[in-house]
Amino acid sequence: MSEKKVKNIFVNGAIEPGFIANSIANHSAKTNIGGHSIFLGQVRKDEIDGKFVTSIDYTAFEELALEKMQAIREDIFNKYSLTCMHIHHSLGIIKTGEICLFVFTSSAHRKPAIDACEEVVERIKAELPIWGKEIFEDESHQWKENI
Repeated sequence: MSEKKVKNIFVNGAIEPGFIANSIANHSAKTNIGGHSIFLGQVRKDEIDGKFVTSIDYTAFEELALEKMQAIREDIFNKYSLTCMHIHHSLGIIKTGEICLFVFTSSAHRKPAIDACEEVVERIKAELPIWGKEIFEDESHQWKENI
């Protein structure tokens, strides 16, 4: 693995729409970019056993997750011709309707950005030690891994 500084992908609380908008706006000066791909993960109000989810409490084995994310980041940059990639994942209690995952990839052309974004999302869900505990209307909890 390279000697690059490991980037912290974790955000305490929900990812705010203004943060997402600013991230997009900040790329307008990068005129070598021709395509962006964005994935936004939002907490659903699932019904399970007659109860509705009101929020998810996200936890992670942060050090391991960040090391693994750095390896994924390097793999993706080696595989796709990207200009940049930004990943943000929430920790803590995120209410239904709020954003908990923001993946933003950019490249000179749309296809690498789209393909890289999709692969990053799938690898985050499959490989990172991040867990979500569903919180229901009656405040009982049920674990779900890699939400």
